[in-house]
Amino acid sequence: MSGPPPDVHAGQPLRHAGRPLAEAGAAMILVHGRGATAESILELADYLPQPQMAYLAPQAAGQTWYPYSFLAPIAQNEPYLSSALARLEGVLADVTAAGIPPARVVWAGFSQGACLAAEFVARHAQRYGAVLLFSGGLIGPPGTPRDYEGTLAGTPVLLGCSDRDAHIPLARVEETAEVLARLGAAADKRIYPRLGHTINDDEIRAAAALVAGLPA
Repeated sequence: MSGPPPDVHAGQPLRHAGRPLAEAGAAMILVHGRGATAESILELADYLPQPQMAYLAPQAAGQTWYPYSFLAPIAQNEPYLSSALARLEGVLADVTAAGIPPARVVWAGFSQGACLAAEFVARHAQRYGAVLLFSGGLIGPPGTPRDYEGTLAGTPVLLGCSDRDAHIPLARVEETAEVLARLGAAADKRIYPRLGHTINDDEIRAAAALVAGLPA
């Protein structure tokens, strides 16, 4: 008789920058992409500085949150996907336990990390401080039901991507923007001609403005 599926990302490091969580007035949870590290995504904090912000980046086991494309059938990426989502839920619980409300929590992710962050906030919809999705989108193959519950009302969401990203179809970015807007988010979709799979200066400026405008 088989036991429960392994929690593959449990026990992985959580990297920190900025203010200690116990002293912070806001928090940013940064989610790295496939093949990257928590340390590498924490470099984004240098471009989005806020003196009262705690920056937290969980590390994926084996440097990947799930093994196959985010467009693969969801079952193919289990139990890794469920473990990854649980890891983000645990980080958010740590933040709120420190007295920081979700309305002062910023989610930021790049590539696979943006996909995971998008899926998490859709499944756990509430008012967040901001959601910054760099080259990513909701998880699952075309036609995946998007019957999420809850509301993102009041949450600003930035979605930036190239029109020719080798990993992220433009149609998925557009679908993600539509779904999050339907959940009540203020979705700002920015598509850049021939950008490639990276983050540009315009995205950084837009993200910095959202972070600077966090509610008191």
